Amino acid sequence: MEVLYFAWVRDRVGTAREQIDLPDSVSTVGELAHWLASRSSGHAAAFRNCELLRAAVNQEHVPFGHPVAAGDEVAFFPPMTGG
Repeated sequence: MEVLYFAWVRDRVGTAREQIDLPDSVSTVGELAHWLASRSSGHAAAFRNCELLRAAVNQEHVPFGHPVAAGDEVAFFPPMTGG
C-alpha cells in the first residue's frame, strides 16, 4: 500500500509518501490512521486528532470508516479551503 501525506501532515510525518505492508488487523482508513500513529513520534503528532484530517482512497475522498486493501493508495491531508 502506498500512503501519501500532504501539507502539515507531511511535515509532521517527515515524508510525502511511504510504502507499507498493510497489517491484517487494519481494514478501514480509521484503523490505518490509528496504526500509523504508532509508527513514530511524527506519525503520532500527525494523527493525534483525526477530526482534523481528511482521507482519500485511490484518489476518491472517503470517510474514515471506508475499507482499505493492500493495493490501495491512501492519502491523508487537512481540510481544504477555497478562496
